[in-house]
Amino acid sequence: MSLRDRLTSGSFAVTAEISPPRGASIDPVTETAALLRDWVDAVNVTDNQGSNVRLASWAGSLAALHAGLEPVMQMTCRDRNRIALQSDLLGASALGIRNVLVMTGDHPKFGDHPEAKPVFDLDSVQLLWTLRHMRDQGAVLSGRALKPPPDCFLGAVENPFAPPAEFRADRLGKKVDAGAQFVQTQFVFDVAAFRNWMVQVRELGLHDRCYILAGVGAVRSRNALDFMRDKVPGVNVPDDVYRRLRAVPADQTAAEGARLAAETIQQLREIDGVAGVHLLVAGNEQAVPGILDEAGVTAGRAQSDGAQSDGTQSHGAQSDGAQSDGVQSGTAHSGRAHSGRAHSGRAEYGR
Repeated sequence: MSLRDRLTSGSFAVTAEISPPRGASIDPVTETAALLRDWVDAVNVTDNQGSNVRLASWAGSLAALHAGLEPVMQMTCRDRNRIALQSDLLGASALGIRNVLVMTGDHPKFGDHPEAKPVFDLDSVQLLWTLRHMRDQGAVLSGRALKPPPDCFLGAVENPFAPPAEFRADRLGKKVDAGAQFVQTQFVFDVAAFRNWMVQVRELGLHDRCYILAGVGAVRSRNALDFMRDKVPGVNVPDDVYRRLRAVPADQTAAEGARLAAETIQQLREIDGVAGVHLLVAGNEQAVPGILDEAGVTAGRAQSDGAQSDGTQSHGAQSDGAQSDGVQSGTAHSGRAHSGRAHSGRAEYGR
């Protein structure tokens, strides 16, 4: 079952993340995909995350696809102009890569080539609009026809905690208007604050037009905990969470972080409008089975494809049909079964 089908069916979706290697080999991607494919619906393949050179996102996405795991190809605006971005979408669609996650991207000054010239010809909202236009209107920005147009399921990122918090739901609305059909959020450690953001999302009706996947990560060390609390914009680590992870011996931080992640997933599943979770575990993929199992998310996604559990909850729904160049229309939300399956801080989430 594809990610798009999982979400439209009303099942609780799970995505994860793979960082392509810094080298000319797809082996690390295929090995990680083999570990994750029975546990998650799809996996993000990052696009030179942190402005550091790595294997291209499209290449990693194709490797994941061939390994039996559906990719979500990340696409940033930092390195390519509108010609290259439109070309990349056509190439991805032609190769069978359907899910595309759009973000503006970190400035090159934060990466391993700080002297590189940033492009930013389009921002994330403009790129979403462009890709939707290509799909639904069958034309590139210049007006020239596409035969055939790309088939794509468009995603965006959002940070519910970045200031000013009162405008974050409105910003998500702009992305949904531009074409976002699903959104993955920054790390959620403060479930109460995330719940408040979801109230705003529901008040705007965005959960009926876009699937919300809440970001969940497992803290692996005290240094990582301090870094996320102090250095990653928009990541809010509440004092009680910080004290809990600091209270255990240093060699038990990873295990306690995994338990916290499982508990967070359980809490997020109870929030109206949450369609799934996005596991920010790049570099710690081996923790995924344990986290999801402890969270009550059943191993082996194929086992739940034919049936849903009895407990249902409403989450957002989004039509995949053609849209006009204006605001996207949304379908009414459907009940979602809780049928189960089940890195470091990412400043890019929210841009």
